[in-house]
Amino acid sequence: MRKLMIAAVTTFAFAGLAACGETAGEKEAGAQADAIEANANVEATQLENAADAASTDTARDALNAQADAVGEAAEEKADAVEAAAGNADGGMTTANTPN
Repeated sequence: MRKLMIAAVTTFAFAGLAACGETAGEKEAGAQADAIEANANVEATQLENAADAASTDTARDALNAQADAVGEAAEEKADAVEAAAGNADGGMTTANTPN
């Protein structure tokens, strides 16, 4: 539960910082990305809790690896959502324009 609270607070803190100077589409994409990451944090925390309760090292390692994979996949998906919104205007107002 503590991990979940820390993750939620961190997510909202970064969301507040990222909101400065964004278009409406970028703000919406940021909110979607935050939701993706928050849901993944819940799932990863559940997997980590299951790993803590696992009876074998193999099961514990597998659950922790699965939790890491969930977090990484969510981060990539969230980044893609934000990048797509940031480039909706051709990159005229964003720093994430591809070279």
